[in-house]
Amino acid sequence: MLLPFFHNKFCEAGLDEAGRGCFAGPVFAAAVILPKDFYHPALNDSKQMKREDREMLRPIIEKECISYSVAKVDNEEIDRINILQASFKAMHISLNRLKHKPEYLLIDGNRFKKYKDYPHRCVIQGDGIYTSIAAASVLAKTYRDEYMQKLHKKYKMYSWETNKGYGTPEHRSAIEKHGLCKYHRMSFNILAAKPSEVHDDEIAEELQTMQPIPQVPDGSPAIHLSYNLSQ
Repeated sequence: MLLPFFHNKFCEAGLDEAGRGCFAGPVFAAAVILPKDFYHPALNDSKQMKREDREMLRPIIEKECISYSVAKVDNEEIDRINILQASFKAMHISLNRLKHKPEYLLIDGNRFKKYKDYPHRCVIQGDGIYTSIAAASVLAKTYRDEYMQKLHKKYKMYSWETNKGYGTPEHRSAIEKHGLCKYHRMSFNILAAKPSEVHDDEIAEELQTMQPIPQVPDGSPAIHLSYNLSQ
């Protein structure tokens, strides 16, 4: 069961990204502030959810949240500043757009570029632990999937409707046959990539090889990287 919050007395925003490991398209990020008592039994890490459940939850999250925002950074900017910095930038943009400002940030993953003077905590596999991060993962993924489906209409040869730009065998074969297009990430050295070299949690879903969230060695479901509120 997801934890409803980390700090009971602070207004928390959960943040997550989608599309970091893709060969094509933008990286999306979402920031979500939920009421402390928000609960939905279907909510989980978006990669562990069925597409129908994600699409069902998206309007519920948008309606019941205190505030939310979704942002993207395109493939050209990814090539210019690198995918890690682009992921941070998308998160920062989403925070800028929040109508209600949080007091504390919960970030999915192990790294984050500090946003203004806001205290934050990075949580490995946080989208399977905290409700706000899970909600952010649902929004980031559904918005990005929707975007890639639109691109698919112009570039059907790459099957982005199903692989969403990830390096699936089908996508790689299409690249070998048709070459790259303007939406591919040229900095990713795509043509030299092999299946074993493509690593991203979300690829597991696209290849239909989803695995349960593993435990870290000490048996704890998460590793937290903390930052003092005075920072």
